[in-house]
Amino acid sequence: MEITNTSGRRKTSVARVYVQAGQGNITINDRDAKAYFGNDLLVTIVNQPFTTLDAVGKYDVQVNVRGGGISAQAEAIRLAISKALVEENAETRPALKKEGFLTRDPRMVERKKPGRRKARRSFQFSKR
Repeated sequence: MEITNTSGRRKTSVARVYVQAGQGNITINDRDAKAYFGNDLLVTIVNQPFTTLDAVGKYDVQVNVRGGGISAQAEAIRLAISKALVEENAETRPALKKEGFLTRDPRMVERKKPGRRKARRSFQFSKR
């Protein structure tokens, strides 16, 4: 398998992922995944596509991710890895689609509007 390049997004974070056959190493921004996240739950989120397909330890993943928080970054990486696996083998699509790994979560922070204190919250009313 040659290198597969895909991208994933979540909120304001964008992940570019390069997947190739290997020993299961995941490198995020030139750091190991456990060192980057410092949280086993987020590393589990990143590995979910591999566990769904019983492919843990078969692929090396190189990730460039920026923007958002670490939770959104983990979900963006998961989406990008899932897209890369489908691009490499189309038969994996139904299993990943069933788990919801191929759906981009569109929820983002709503922008602040003029004349409002926040996006929807108005300024405090003063009768006098």
